[in-house]
Amino acid sequence: MDFFDFHHHKENSRNGIYNLDLGAAPPLQLYSAGIHPKDIAADAMEEQFRWLESSVSENCFAIGECGLDSMVPIPQKIQEKVFMRQIRLSNEVKKPVIIHCVRKFYEVISFKKKAEQAMVIHGFNKKKQIADDLLARNFYLSFGKAVLYNLSLQDIVKSTPLDRIFLETDNDYFNIEELYQKVSEIKGISLERLNEHIVENLHTIKNG
Repeated sequence: MDFFDFHHHKENSRNGIYNLDLGAAPPLQLYSAGIHPKDIAADAMEEQFRWLESSVSENCFAIGECGLDSMVPIPQKIQEKVFMRQIRLSNEVKKPVIIHCVRKFYEVISFKKKAEQAMVIHGFNKKKQIADDLLARNFYLSFGKAVLYNLSLQDIVKSTPLDRIFLETDNDYFNIEELYQKVSEIKGISLERLNEHIVENLHTIKNG
C-alpha cells in the first residue's frame, strides 16, 4: 500500500507533495510552490512573485508553504501582504494553500474569508483549542512526526474528523507508514480505511 506524504522536502520521494525551494525549477513530481515567511525579500518581492507564478504548472498541487511566522525578522505587515497575494494567486489558479504558521494562528484565521480554495495547516502541533478553532472554520490539519510520541497531540488527532486530516514527514526523515499506523490505532480504524480517507481528502481539496 502506498502512503501519501502531504508535505515533504525529499526530491526523490514520489508519493507526496514536494515543497519546492524558492527559485528552484519545478520538478516532474507533484509539488507545491510558495514564498515562505523566512524567505521574503522586501527588495526583490516582485521577482519572487514572478518565479512563483511561473512555477504553477500541471504538477503544482498547491500554493505554499506560505503564511505568518512570529519568529522570523520580516515585519508582520510585509508577511501579511505576501500571504494575501499568495491567497489571491491560489484563488486565480484554483489550487489549495499549504500554510506555515508560528504563533500567528488567529491572524491566519482572519485571512480565511479571503480564500476560495482549501487551506491546510501543515505540521500542526499546537493546543486543542487552536485545533478546534481552525476546524470550526474549515481548515484542514496536516500532522507530522510529533504524533508518534506527543500524547496531547494524539488526543487532538483522535478528535479531528477524518475528512479534515493529512499526514506528512515535513523535513523529518522517517517512514511515513509509521505515522499512518499510529493514526490508524488512535482513530481505531484500519490502515486501508485511513488511507482511503486521505486520498478522498486530496481529491476534495484539489477539486475545490
